[in-house]
Formats: sequence, structure tokens, C-alpha cells
Amino acid sequence: MIEVNNLVKKYGDHTAVDHLSFKIEKGKIYGFLGPNGAGKSTTMNMITGYIASTEGTVTIDGHDILDEPEEAKKCIGYLPEQPPLYFDMTVLEYMKFVADLKKIPKDKKASMIEEVMDMVKISDMRNRLIKNLSKGYRQRVGLAEAIMGYPEVIILDEPTVGLDPKQIIEIRTLIKNLKKKHTVILSSHILSEVSAVCDYVLIISHGKLVASDTPENLGKLAEGSNTLDMLIKGDKTAIEQGLKEIEGIDTVSLKHDDKQNLWNVNISTEEQNDVRESVFYKMAQLNCPIYEMKSKKVSLEEIFLELTASDKPVSEVSESAEEEIHNSGDDDKIKTEAVEKDTQKKDEGGKES
Repeated sequence: MIEVNNLVKKYGDHTAVDHLSFKIEKGKIYGFLGPNGAGKSTTMNMITGYIASTEGTVTIDGHDILDEPEEAKKCIGYLPEQPPLYFDMTVLEYMKFVADLKKIPKDKKASMIEEVMDMVKISDMRNRLIKNLSKGYRQRVGLAEAIMGYPEVIILDEPTVGLDPKQIIEIRTLIKNLKKKHTVILSSHILSEVSAVCDYVLIISHGKLVASDTPENLGKLAEGSNTLDMLIKGDKTAIEQGLKEIEGIDTVSLKHDDKQNLWNVNISTEEQNDVRESVFYKMAQLNCPIYEMKSKKVSLEEIFLELTASDKPVSEVSESAEEEIHNSGDDDKIKTEAVEKDTQKKDEGGKES
């Protein structure tokens, strides 16, 4: 459906996206995850053709986003983090405007507008001016715009920003339902959101893809996929040797708890291996009572922190890059002048070199 190949975006000496490659298949919800400034929004903007790439290609359903922009963009519905709305229009006027832009047939226009507004729960706001809506409702209007025309791919950049907890649950449910007819790419730095709705996760750090897999399989990329923390009484050598004899245990570490005169034991196991019962019977056999046992799986948050850890401080971004990057909590927000440069280059028919 979408193929990104060696995508690069540079601003002066700063590389926002660094030779990024991945494929998006039909019928799944993809989570595009990364810390602020990782290059998520820049990548989304290049996929949608909003800005040009320095190097590399983006192909959507066989159409290059720069060489065949009209055909490629027909396949995409895009919700940026800040929806581009006309504040002096009512919600209904704006939906009619969007339907006309997307060339919805006249005989289907009214019914589609009603259906989309019902989906995102903005029907009651149809006659309200957009400028008088809360940020949450403006986000819903932007989502309705992305869905209008039912494109094959829907790209959502931070879709739940500004929503209250109830609205977040509703939008997540809606995103899950979109999967039935659409491929969804969800860009976010909110880990719980990605865990709740995504079938597949791509993690980006400093413009590079550092991991891509299902949320379940990503646990295998982190050290100590499963861990077992215990308090055990007995001889250190006997405890350590006994645990190492149990199949499925990778590592064993012991530290003495002087206050309780017990051993604080930590073991790591393979992903789908539950060794608690084996540990219990082994310690009972050795007359080493277990005072406490806690099983823990590595969370997506811990995997994210491990995979995106870097020694390079954010302050190393060059001055020339800072002039073209909006530094308001997400460094990959592009300044207006940078977008204008890219737009001019596309209008001239050439890629940025």
C-alpha cells in the first residue's frame, strides 16, 4: 500500500529524517512512535506530499507522491496535529467544502457528510462556527475531514491531542473501527494510545527506524523480556544453583537484604515462559522458603525508552537547523518559511537536493 524507501530530510546541517525505509500493508493500524523531535511529523508531511524529501521516495498504491501527487493523494486522508480549518465557516459549511474539494459525487454528498459527522460525533455542532468550538471538537472536525471520501489510507498525527478522557476513548474506538475498511497510520508519542489501538508499531529515534514489530514481539527486543523478583531465605549458593537448573531461566542475580536477612533474587526468562511453578517446587525441595514473588513483563514504555536512548543531546542541533524548526515541544514542526521553500521546489517540478 505505502512504500517508503531511503527517505531523507535535511534542514541545513541538521538531518531530521535519516534514510528511513518501511512498508505499510492494507487493513492494519500502524503506530508511528517516537519522542518529541524524532522526525515523526516530518515523515508524515513527506508521505502526504506536504513537504518534499531531500532524498528517497514515497510510493502510495504504485504512485510516487512527487511524480504523481494527485493520484497518490487520492488514496490518503490526513489529520495533522493542528487541523487546517476555516474558523469562519460552520461545521456543516466546512464539511460541504471538503466534500467538494474531494470531488464527492453530488448524489452521495449529503448522505456521506451526515454519515461522517455521525461517526465522529459532531452532528450536534453542525450550525456552530468552527472558531467557537473547543479544541476537542475542532480535532473531531479535522478527523471528519480526513475520513471524508473514505480514502484507503488514513494518517493521523497525534489525533487525541486536546481531548478529554471520555473523548479519547471514543476516538480510539473510532480508529479501531476504521481498520475494517481502511489502513490507518497513527503517529504519536503517547505509549498507552499506541498499545491500545495498534496492530504494528514502528519506533523512530533521531530520524532513524530503530524497531518495527507487533507490540507483543517488541518485548523480545528488550533485555529481560520477563522478569521475576523474589525474596528467598536460605543459602546463597544453593538458591543460585537451584534456579540455574530450571529450564527457561536466562539470568539469575542475588542481592542480600540485610534488614530482613533474605536474598533479593531477580531472574529473567524467555518471552512465553512462565517458570513460577518450577521455581516454587525447586525452592521447596531445597528448604529455601519464598517470602515474596512478583512477575513482571517489560512494558512498551520500557522498550521505548531502551530503544530510543541516545548519548546525543538535543542541544547539538545546529543553529541553521533551529532557524527552520519550530521548537514548541515537538522539534519536527516545520516553520512556515521552510514549508514555503519545499512548496516552491515542488511547483518548479524538482526534488530538493
